Amino acid sequence: MEAKRRPKTNDRKLRLLFEEHPVAMWILKRETQEILEANRAAEKLSGYTTAEVRELSLADPRGAWRNRTRSGRLMEVQTAVDPVEYGAGRAELAVLVDVTDRVRLEEQLRQAQKMEAVGMLAGGVAHDFNNLLTIITGYSQLVLNRLQADDPNRLSIEQIIQASDRAAALTQQLLAFSRRQVLQPKVLDLNGLVASLSTMLRRLIGEDIDLHLSLGADLGRVHADPGRLEQILMNLAVNARDAMPKGGKLTLETANVYLDENYSSRHLSAKTGPYILLAVSDTGTGMDADTQARLFEPFFTTKGAGKGTGLGLSTVFGIVKQSGGSVQVYSELGRGTSVKVYLPRIDQPVALEPAGIPRVVRSGTETLLLVEDDDMVRHLMQETLQRQGYRVKDTADPNEALRISEGHRGTIHLLITDVIMPKLSGTEMAALLVRARPDLKVLYISGYTDNAVLNSGLLHQEVAFLQKPFTPAALIEKVREVLENNGRQRHHAGE
Repeated sequence: MEAKRRPKTNDRKLRLLFEEHPVAMWILKRETQEILEANRAAEKLSGYTTAEVRELSLADPRGAWRNRTRSGRLMEVQTAVDPVEYGAGRAELAVLVDVTDRVRLEEQLRQAQKMEAVGMLAGGVAHDFNNLLTIITGYSQLVLNRLQADDPNRLSIEQIIQASDRAAALTQQLLAFSRRQVLQPKVLDLNGLVASLSTMLRRLIGEDIDLHLSLGADLGRVHADPGRLEQILMNLAVNARDAMPKGGKLTLETANVYLDENYSSRHLSAKTGPYILLAVSDTGTGMDADTQARLFEPFFTTKGAGKGTGLGLSTVFGIVKQSGGSVQVYSELGRGTSVKVYLPRIDQPVALEPAGIPRVVRSGTETLLLVEDDDMVRHLMQETLQRQGYRVKDTADPNEALRISEGHRGTIHLLITDVIMPKLSGTEMAALLVRARPDLKVLYISGYTDNAVLNSGLLHQEVAFLQKPFTPAALIEKVREVLENNGRQRHHAGE
């Protein structure tokens, strides 16, 4: 309908078309922007009748603006305004479209893109730091092993090792946020995990906070890393405790839920299907919208200086996303916060844990091929393994490793290789070497598992894996473990 053919009050057909049109429309007085008419779609959209809406006026309804409906819901509205004839006066026809869901999804997309960019940066930083920490921790441990029990330098070396351990914990949080850590998932009963952790959580939150468990009946199973789920619970419990300085109530809830298309259409990170809900709710101070928008950013914290790293919730975000789930936060100032974690539900029996058997790691005499492009890390590993009795051939170049293998007439028992290297990846090089030496066993090492590892399918295979930073003791133990087994095992994170 063209602008000059807009409905007049004396034209019954055009007026009927205006009133019954499915798109919300207003007729405005051009000079004052007073609302003269509203069709039924506009009444339904705003909750106000035509008589009530006539009492309202607008400064300028053009473009995008916000409107609060009669029920109190804040609505994002996009309008287009054209001049029309209305009786003897001049008027404007405003077409209103509710774009609240679109605006929300656009904001979620911008947030997701920002988090992905920050995650790539965090993962790269963590990778480089893990190489450095491997060197610092490794050589400190080697020096410490040479010192007598009464040597005054022991305390200094031990302090270096403790500081390295704390730094390693921070890099692990960065890897968790960037979803580049190696998980060790198992089929779990979430109720059992929450119940077993509740005693520790009660000590963690203090006596002035009441801990309440609301565990769902007939709860399904999840496939996740139990250590990382415990990390999620502890991080959320600490945040809840800090939000209740005068005490309050902390509730841990589990339930079987189904996220339908209506939910997934409003939350980009969620896919439709069956999930297990893990909700951590408090009666604390709550958060405003601006704080919630930055909640999962690394190093963002509302705590005072020296009271938090700002990595707790970013760690939660990364672990949940890497586990195939999603996380949503609901909060109101003065009323509290509820963090809802959704993990995919599976129908499999819970994995049984084998009994741990203490073992003494013996020395070795086997020949090892070590390929690591960081010179300092490679020299540390070479020295550690040679002290343990192994014969080590090392190189920084994967192509040189192929030439070493071709020129070596004896047996090479184990290949130790970084996953990500220039020229040729560790997985590609290992495939070529195993083709020539079918009995060769392989141990992969890496500071993180990035897209190249994910795309190679390495994480979906039964392989031996040691994650940086690791101690000399962890390296020796893992090498012996791979040599004495068939070399095909689940990923094993370093100490």
